[in-house]
Amino acid sequence: MLRFAQLCEAVARTTKKLEKRKLVADYFRAQPEQTASLAAIFLSGDVYPGFSERTLNVGGSLVWRAVQQLTGRSDQEMAEAYRRHGDLGATAHELWSIEFSGSVLTLPDLAKLFDDIATARGPSAKLERLIGLLKQCSALEAKFAIKMMVGDLRIGMRESLVEEAIAAAYCQSEVVVRRANMLLGDIGETLRLAAEGRLEEARMRLFHPIGFMLAAEVKTSEEALSYFSDAQIEDKYDGIRAQVHCGEGQVRIFSRTQDEIGESFPELLPIFQASTEPLVLDGEILAWGSGEELSELSGGSALPFSALQQRLGRKRVSEKLMRDVPVVYVAFDVLFAHDELTIDRPLSERSEMLTRIVQQLLIGKTSPASFGHAQSSLLFEEESAPSFPRLIRAPSFRAQTAEEIDRIFSEARARGNEGLMMKDRSSLYAPGRRGRAWLKMKRELATLDCVVTAVEFGNGKRAGVLSDYTFAVRGDDGKLMNVGKAYSGLTDAEIAEMTDWFKQHTLTDFGHSRLVEPKIVLEVAFNNVMRSERHESGFALRFPRIVRLRPDKPPEEADTVEKVEEIYLSQHRATKIG
Repeated sequence: MLRFAQLCEAVARTTKKLEKRKLVADYFRAQPEQTASLAAIFLSGDVYPGFSERTLNVGGSLVWRAVQQLTGRSDQEMAEAYRRHGDLGATAHELWSIEFSGSVLTLPDLAKLFDDIATARGPSAKLERLIGLLKQCSALEAKFAIKMMVGDLRIGMRESLVEEAIAAAYCQSEVVVRRANMLLGDIGETLRLAAEGRLEEARMRLFHPIGFMLAAEVKTSEEALSYFSDAQIEDKYDGIRAQVHCGEGQVRIFSRTQDEIGESFPELLPIFQASTEPLVLDGEILAWGSGEELSELSGGSALPFSALQQRLGRKRVSEKLMRDVPVVYVAFDVLFAHDELTIDRPLSERSEMLTRIVQQLLIGKTSPASFGHAQSSLLFEEESAPSFPRLIRAPSFRAQTAEEIDRIFSEARARGNEGLMMKDRSSLYAPGRRGRAWLKMKRELATLDCVVTAVEFGNGKRAGVLSDYTFAVRGDDGKLMNVGKAYSGLTDAEIAEMTDWFKQHTLTDFGHSRLVEPKIVLEVAFNNVMRSERHESGFALRFPRIVRLRPDKPPEEADTVEKVEEIYLSQHRATKIG
């Protein structure tokens, strides 16, 4: 463990990618296969491999308590050290006072102790085992054990760089290593196969998410066509990007954050249960409206994200909620089908394949009774069956001129969608990468002038400055009502200047955060407005970011709750998909 902690420290000290890779590759070669395999997982930023559902379930507050008990430091001493470093591992390293006679922990020992913490029931049992682990650590070992446990290794390593180090350590192709890890969802097992020269034996393991292909943003259709001329055009929807895995009698749905979200959308599971072969699809979950107010639209229409928000994060969804906020899955790509990884095929072929797959799923849908998902049964009762399919093949268009793209963009906007996705029909699917083969062109974002009401110290390099701002708009009586929080958009110089100002205009100091005099106005951009019980205003901005400081504007001229509500209501114009 000490050798691994020393490796992490050395990797963190250098900014050079090639040097990081060499340090890790040399370490892999010098270790037994089991140790190197565990190190690959830990260096990728997790305690367990990607496909695993295991978690430590240890929060920062529990680790804070353990460090405080072991070091005997006060709340103030802990808070001051944390503010200096911005993470718990570095805080523990500074404050560590435990007598240490020599390294005894190996990485397999550490993995076993992690398992003991994961299986402990209740905070008291977890705290006891956590303290037991840390007592065996030197200051440096404790630093990186803690950073791993709270998911904040932050040494400049990404999984892709670990893959490169594996290839260098065992003289393997980076492309082959990357593909094996993608198939297995286990970089530790990938290392073992590389060490034994058996990477070609890697096979697709369902039910772990493949990295989502991402799009670069363009401002105009002319700019889009500068990257490729034969474009497949789709609407850019305001929902949740989701990857569906089905096969072997199971269905699982993963979000962009690689969290499983199927339990929040149980009515989508039966249609994929009908698949006669393993599949991995890429698409979007949308809230879907139907009813008298939409009777002129065939089968319903897409609703804004704010409607979908009610469905997020729920471990159990009531029948009433499923009726009130129904959802559909809009599929736009296929990543695995016919026992074959399809990402190496051009988009034009994948699109044709997807069309056939969706048709087959819609024809072959079965009752949820076939796999015992009783909660969804109401959706298939004749009197309550939806008037629209739960699965939709994303409509697509072809465009080869700027005029065609602009026309389709205007039509997408008229349908109430965010804009367009433009995809090179010859492109392969690049998991986890943002390139120019997929492009997005969105509508201009709305902005609001808001007043800063509270500030917090940031993390990492911003641990010593007040960089996170809570902001508000004005109510009818002039009272300020919070609508969100943002930490991006200002320069380091602006943040430093504002930190000095906020310190001099603090109303209440809570240590890590403080209430401040409401005199600073910000222009804030956002994607849309959502209803919120958290804020007194009743609204929250989705994905807010600071556009600029508005020193020219007094707080009395900030925008109002009324304007926020107007934006919210304008989003809720029901619109048809495709």
